[in-house]
Amino acid sequence: MTELLLKYFRDKQQKAETEKIYDSQCPYCSMQCKMQLVEQKVVSRKTYKTIGKDNPTSEGRLCIKGLNAHQHALHKDRIKQPLMKVNGEFVTVSWEVALEQIKENFKKIQQQDGLDALSVYGSASITNEEAYLLGKFARVGLQTKHIDYNGRLCMGAAATGANQTFGVDRGFTNTIKEIPNTRCIILAGTNIAECQPTIMPYFERAKENGAYIIAIDPRETATTKLADLHLKNKPGSDVALANGLLKVIIENNLVDQAFIQDRTNGFEEVKELVTSIELEETAQLTGLTVEQIKQAATAFGQETSGMIFTARGIEQQIDGTAAVRCFINILLATGKIGKPNSGFGAVTGQGNGQGAREHGQKSDQLPGYRSIENDEHREYIANVWGVNAQDLPRKGVSAYEMFEEIEQQKISGMFVMCSNPVVSNPNANFVKKTLEQLKYLVVVDMFVSETAKLADIILPASSYLEDEGTMTNVEGRVMLREASFPLPGEVRHDWQIICDIAKALGKEQYFPYQSAEDIFEELRVASRGGRADYYGITYNRIRKEDGVLWPCPDPNESGTDRLFENSFAHEDGKAKMAAISHKLKIPKPIPSDAYPLFLTTGRVMSHYLTGEQTRKSPSLAARNIEAFMEVHPDTGLKYNLKESMLVKVESKQGSIVVRTKWSTTIRKDTVFVPFHWTESQNVNRLVSDELDPHCKMPGFKVSTVKISPVNR
Repeated sequence: MTELLLKYFRDKQQKAETEKIYDSQCPYCSMQCKMQLVEQKVVSRKTYKTIGKDNPTSEGRLCIKGLNAHQHALHKDRIKQPLMKVNGEFVTVSWEVALEQIKENFKKIQQQDGLDALSVYGSASITNEEAYLLGKFARVGLQTKHIDYNGRLCMGAAATGANQTFGVDRGFTNTIKEIPNTRCIILAGTNIAECQPTIMPYFERAKENGAYIIAIDPRETATTKLADLHLKNKPGSDVALANGLLKVIIENNLVDQAFIQDRTNGFEEVKELVTSIELEETAQLTGLTVEQIKQAATAFGQETSGMIFTARGIEQQIDGTAAVRCFINILLATGKIGKPNSGFGAVTGQGNGQGAREHGQKSDQLPGYRSIENDEHREYIANVWGVNAQDLPRKGVSAYEMFEEIEQQKISGMFVMCSNPVVSNPNANFVKKTLEQLKYLVVVDMFVSETAKLADIILPASSYLEDEGTMTNVEGRVMLREASFPLPGEVRHDWQIICDIAKALGKEQYFPYQSAEDIFEELRVASRGGRADYYGITYNRIRKEDGVLWPCPDPNESGTDRLFENSFAHEDGKAKMAAISHKLKIPKPIPSDAYPLFLTTGRVMSHYLTGEQTRKSPSLAARNIEAFMEVHPDTGLKYNLKESMLVKVESKQGSIVVRTKWSTTIRKDTVFVPFHWTESQNVNRLVSDELDPHCKMPGFKVSTVKISPVNR
């Protein structure tokens, strides 16, 4: 027995000596699952595995992407020192040379073309500290109005719709813990089973508890299979559908009159619009039956509690803001918000899609969700930053519009932070052409992405394993990503890179930070009193409480679990309902003889965004090695296609070549292509550059195309 105990302790000691554990958070979706990287030394080499760690949101779960995230961070192709383009080829250079080159070229552009000729393109995958710092760098370091970020292509419609309706935008108005106890759920354009898999158990528990689930999606997915009712509507018909649902709710007296009277404005206008609609017309527009519309509306209206969740399926359209507002109208009319188990959720896509849009990366925003056009807001932030308010630039333009301004020669230099706009933007061929037109392009990334290939300088970014900072997850919980894994080679943290460039430009007095926590302490003050108030949140508090839900204005008070219990964020405390017709001034694409099919886009479980990270993970890349076009067999045969054959997909904007994938569950008038691939498989080459007039969201989810076999 004694020998066994001794052996046990010897083995335990030996394991401790050969094993290291690094805390971190998943770099992918907005669940921001806590994880640990386990490093083991086996003979003469190291092996790695990722395991989940308990936390209030994902409860220790990881999906296939999270389990294999370390593979891209440890990939041999990572950039580990600055690269400079010389005679068309990248060569390694020192940080000193890289920073000097950036200084000289940025200064030259400012002198020749003006301060606004420089631009900054940010990311929703970076930390709150880095997002905050990037906004400050643009406005103080470069003194340019031109900054926006890739979240404009993701969360723009949900954020704008919530701000217009509620007066503030936090992804979930309730905590994620309330989902299992709600009585009816509408999932509008969201495929959480593949995009945010670790949230699925909450919805599965809701169903086990008797909740009625309605899914709205042109495709059958792993998510729609959970639903009691799947509304397989035509792409782009979401405003019409939401208005039709509300018509049934109003005419069947399933509204909450007291809530409408006390808590909202605009109901009478909405009522007048939706009651004038004929359900037969709604059925025709949506491709559904009148009975299905009535069934969904009655199910939601008659229950005592309910939640509506929207995502890119309804938001990535040129009326995405309108669609979000119309679905929120349903919540407000039935009084299902600001109460237990009732509320709205915009299912954020990118890892820090919530936090990255709160603190200054958007062209019209200052930290704390303040407006850059509001003089009082400008004065407050100017005092925090130690500059004169009149020296702060005014509002710039949205992400895609910056490329239009390059074409118009209003922008001649760009700094891209951890994003790949050549692949992620609509009209992708045009975006690539404009970046090639720039006088100077600097890209910060871990790999030589499609965008980085066009750069004059590439600076090596740190990975999620190495870069400490806060992230704000899908429910508005501010979480601290601990990151103690050593930086490889000459890699620097993203926040350090921003500070280094600011110093090279002579602005070091405004960027004196020595750690991510230093930046967060300033962010706390900058957000104080704003709608996204982080002042009461500290690193120590996050560690102690496993994250804090904003707004949290006081260090001695708890964060806000449920928004709008007593009032909304508008001055009068009421929500603003909006009467919105499905008829647009700029009509959406509709099938024609030339382009007879709808095209919609989306994700697959094993990949993320432009695929630059997940395609570096062998375990993930092997699951989906190429793009594909999901098509109904009847539609495929109509156009002389066979299963698994190469097909040319064409729109007015361009063409791609992908492989067919038969699906008997997709609408026959619709094809689907995922957006994780590049070059000849980049589906965003087919997407129009028309934008939502309110949030400037491109219409990724609704294009029209023709398909034909690839002749060889």
